Amino acid sequence: MMESAARGDCKLRLMNNLILGASRGLGDAYAQQLPRAGDTAWLVARGRPHLGTTDGVSRHWFEIDLSTADCGERVKQALGDARLDVVVYNAGIWEGSAFSASYEFEAVDDEENARVIAMNLTGAINTLKRLLPNLRQSDNPKVILIGSVNGLENTRMPEVAYSASKFGLRGVAHALREHWRQHRIGVTVLNPGSIGPGDVSHGDLVALARCVIALSNGSCVKEIDIPAMSDPF
Repeated sequence: MMESAARGDCKLRLMNNLILGASRGLGDAYAQQLPRAGDTAWLVARGRPHLGTTDGVSRHWFEIDLSTADCGERVKQALGDARLDVVVYNAGIWEGSAFSASYEFEAVDDEENARVIAMNLTGAINTLKRLLPNLRQSDNPKVILIGSVNGLENTRMPEVAYSASKFGLRGVAHALREHWRQHRIGVTVLNPGSIGPGDVSHGDLVALARCVIALSNGSCVKEIDIPAMSDPF
């Protein structure tokens, strides 16, 4: 009976969520489906996300480009001293010709490569380094980084900057988990494959995030790979 009561209290606990890269696609799915009624969600995106008004979630938009050098400081200033229970870093872009037969590494502009790295990897580092005071206020803080199967070994994917950024994001997750272990902050990286109809769904990835968030601070899921059935590897 005591265990059931404790689980019930956990379900009722109101959460403060920070979702970075929240305006469309998977980010929009996290923004709309991850928070529960009564929760607060701060949404970081260049474009205005759907804020909603009928589900009981208090959503606030911070218009910040996560590829800029000052993105981390801007996120911190917007949050102030607010407690954070959940951080999802979903921001991600890729080369314009990525995932097509026309992709050629040698033809990708240097500035485009740099922007992919800045958004997918450097932005995560610059932002997360400033959030420890906010996360430490939670009794069960979770950080979820959205990687990609492109960042795994031996996937035969040719997109160089995108793959490098997602491989690096896995490194951020593994190192940060050890650095923040003393604070019992769980750091997990999810590596989805192809996302879309018939492939990995937004609902699958929201469900996995909810599962990770529901775990106690006595354990941590390091990494989950979610390839699509259609992925060739």
